[in-house]
Amino acid sequence: MQTNRPITVILEDKTLDRPLRTIAEKVLDGKRITEEEGILLFERGELAFVGALANHIRETRHGKRTYFNRNFHIEPTNVCLYTCTFCSYSRLIKKREEGWEYSMDEILDIVRKYDGEPVTEVHIVGGVLPQYDVEFYSELFRRIKAHRPELHVKALTPVEYHYIFKKAKISYEEGMRLMKEAGLDSMPGGGAEIFHPEIRDQIAGGKCSGEQWLRIHEIWHELGCRSNATMLYGHIEAYRHRIHHLEELRKLQDKTGGFQTFIPLKFRNKDNQMSHLPESTVVEDLRNYAISRIYLDNFDHIKAYWPMIGRNVAQLSLAFGVDDIDGTIDDTTKIYSMAGSEEQNPAMSTRDLVNLIRQVGCQPIERDTLYNVVEDYTDHVFEEDAEFKGYVSLPVVNGK
Repeated sequence: MQTNRPITVILEDKTLDRPLRTIAEKVLDGKRITEEEGILLFERGELAFVGALANHIRETRHGKRTYFNRNFHIEPTNVCLYTCTFCSYSRLIKKREEGWEYSMDEILDIVRKYDGEPVTEVHIVGGVLPQYDVEFYSELFRRIKAHRPELHVKALTPVEYHYIFKKAKISYEEGMRLMKEAGLDSMPGGGAEIFHPEIRDQIAGGKCSGEQWLRIHEIWHELGCRSNATMLYGHIEAYRHRIHHLEELRKLQDKTGGFQTFIPLKFRNKDNQMSHLPESTVVEDLRNYAISRIYLDNFDHIKAYWPMIGRNVAQLSLAFGVDDIDGTIDDTTKIYSMAGSEEQNPAMSTRDLVNLIRQVGCQPIERDTLYNVVEDYTDHVFEEDAEFKGYVSLPVVNGK
């Protein structure tokens, strides 16, 4: 792992601008930075500076511990009523012959494919179509739970819930209660894009608004449940739009405490209406991770979604505030590979994921969706490695 300078060393630099020094002092003291200071970090914070601050927060909270889980994705359809300009996924308007619309039984067949595998989570998200309604998802969640009760169901974004509740003529409150009763365990963070209407109306017009996205998560939190949050960055937004987005999340988290993880999502420009825009650089990606970690002082975790940014950048991100790199995923997820992500076959074995984390001096910790430790792989020797070295070792479980 790249070693960032300690904040104390940074503060010894007599050439450091006073506003940046103030931010560093706040981070060292565990104090919150303002929106203006957040924008300043984006405008003037060099990579080494923001990285040092973010890594201080990461190591204060988590040390070198880096989390992952064993999960798989199901995308019921890649056909969608909405036509977001950044989307490379939907096949409603063009390439309709490449579309898929799984039936209930086909989705359950995917779930059954993992019978006997030590996965702990199924992540379900996809396009918006009329047949995927309240009744469909309620039955789906119930049937998944009947088949495998311990499997954590993390499913659907506010974009999907807003549509299906509106179609069913029920309130958000009633709809989320029905989903919980059917077996929904938590919500992913997708569909957030950029909250500010100046940008959201241009790239995701017609979908739920930023306020509606936040309200659905708030209702879910009020039911005693957890969720994640995202931000799609690196397209037409300005730094002030990113900070506005982070501020809205921080305010809701102050109110509910229901968010677990924040995941910045890099805009990829393959095969969409924004293909003319250049993608953000790796330096900007790492700065965005770092500043997100600094700003979201009430979020426990910052996640780098490795299939989107690639394994090497995911490793680098662990020195810039990130403490989670998602999971084994499996190759059923197509949303990001269609957009030109670094990983066209997004699947890693647990051994590969553990080694990726170890290579940069971090401790691999398998978690469940709610961040309970499943296994500590810090000193684990995999059977194939043990055979190669001529010995056998038992795994270390929960640090013991």
